[in-house]
Amino acid sequence: MNVTRQEENGTLTLLVEGRLDTTTAPQLEEQIPTGTQIQTLILDLSKLEYVSSAGLRVLLCAQKQMSAQGGKLIVKNAQDAVLEVFEITGFNDILTLEHD
Repeated sequence: MNVTRQEENGTLTLLVEGRLDTTTAPQLEEQIPTGTQIQTLILDLSKLEYVSSAGLRVLLCAQKQMSAQGGKLIVKNAQDAVLEVFEITGFNDILTLEHD
């Protein structure tokens, strides 16, 4: 998995590429801002091919962290396979999903 960061005006965008699974989930978790001035966290999943339950846990933790900071999490451009996992698990009701 590869994560590319871009920060601008209180918004942090993380472009996540590859697979988000048990092995790579800690890598993404380290990128989630805690106690910072980030008001919006955007996870661009346009290049994410797979997400496991460990990856879902990281997304849920990111959602909770951003809410606790008074910010918001936006998940953008998820591929069909990842969207299907979100639908099956009910994460599509928890996360703010957007598509460009």
